[in-house]
Amino acid sequence: MDFLPIFLNVRGRPAIVVGGGAVAARKAELLVRCGARVTVIAPRLVPAFEALLASGRVEHRAGQFVSGALDGATVIIAATDQPTINARVADAARERGIPINVVDDLELSTFIVPAIVDRDPVVVAVGTSGNAPVLARYVRERIEALLPPQLGQLATLAGRWRRRVARTLRTVLERRRFWERVFSGPVATHALAGHEAQAEFELRRELKRSAAAPSNGVGEVYIVGAGPGDPDLLTLKAARLLQQADVVLYDRLIPEAVLDRARRDAERIYVGKEAGDHHVTQEQTQRLMVELALQGKRVCRLKGGDPFVFGRGGEEIEALVEHQIPFTVVPGITAALGAAAYSGIPLTHRDCAQSVVFVTGHTREGGATPDWRELARPGQTVVFYMGLSQLRNLVAELTKAGAPLTLPAAVVERATLPDQRVITATLGTLAAEVEAAQVRSPALLIVGEVVAMRAVSGAHGLRRSASLPSALPARAVKA
Repeated sequence: MDFLPIFLNVRGRPAIVVGGGAVAARKAELLVRCGARVTVIAPRLVPAFEALLASGRVEHRAGQFVSGALDGATVIIAATDQPTINARVADAARERGIPINVVDDLELSTFIVPAIVDRDPVVVAVGTSGNAPVLARYVRERIEALLPPQLGQLATLAGRWRRRVARTLRTVLERRRFWERVFSGPVATHALAGHEAQAEFELRRELKRSAAAPSNGVGEVYIVGAGPGDPDLLTLKAARLLQQADVVLYDRLIPEAVLDRARRDAERIYVGKEAGDHHVTQEQTQRLMVELALQGKRVCRLKGGDPFVFGRGGEEIEALVEHQIPFTVVPGITAALGAAAYSGIPLTHRDCAQSVVFVTGHTREGGATPDWRELARPGQTVVFYMGLSQLRNLVAELTKAGAPLTLPAAVVERATLPDQRVITATLGTLAAEVEAAQVRSPALLIVGEVVAMRAVSGAHGLRRSASLPSALPARAVKA
């Protein structure tokens, strides 16, 4: 962030606006709405100031700006149409350590005035670090449409009850759960409909219920599929539970943009594993998940792709059931679907692939091996997860089982992310091409005639692909 987003208390405090035009009038009106004692310095004022002056909440000092006029101010806004005067105001404000905003001049400003959604006392501020004020207003309009007009009344009701709730419910966890039920249940429904008395009645009843039946101290676990990487592929439920979680357990497949969707004060714990280097074992992760839940916390186990497609979600559920910990599983878009969609490769096609098989490139030592003859069967697509380090061996086993060396194949690196790469080739040449391109995990191997459809389709509509190969020869393409 280029600016620290804060809310400045100016109620009853002196604020100065330098300038007497229409823009200055809008800034003065905003300060008045926030309760500031506003002084406007300008030789003349436009008619837009008349109502503000009549209210008695704005004082006019007629004349030119002098630096001493800023003494004692809490905040200053310069809104003249003369750059030299605005620069003098900014210099004088900086000398005194007073926050200064020069309208339409980011260089001279120490703060910017955001686009505002006002549902007093709920206020949403939208800024673009001064780069695109029109965009900020566009975002504000979208938020305006989402927030109900009575939202401020709900906040006011919560404010009246806040101390009583704190006295009744002793722990932070109990209070947080209580308010979450209030804001998502009948209390909020009645308050947002303008039924204040009924909302107050429901809140009182909810508080009595919470006090009479305190939590048993056991939290809950959300096993959430985060999808293949693009944060826009998170489901609505995944995003909501991320906001509710007290702790997020994540691994290396989770990009920062997805983690940013979690609650800002949530604890983040990395439980990632690298191929051949288990930073945290699966058993350790499960123990940690159980321990945190038994402390009464809501734990989000955030997993790349889908929890039940090579995500070991089943093992984690077994641990939770053993300790009688409630859990929720949220499906995610598995990596094969994301990689195929963002690469323009249909996993099935009626002309060449009537089925698709997902296979892991890694199995437990001593575990069952794949049926290579079945995987080499024509008329299907095979997707190998976690198989990059075993690529040459996978290709050898497929060809030994009867798959032709000319069979189209592709490796998709960092699927759905901005730096996604797609290497298309044949089974006979793919390994060499991948090694030459220095592909790194996470990457998926897609084998089957459908890979040729990438060239045929041209992947129209893919958001990260301007052009794609018109023939199948091996090549690396950023998609």
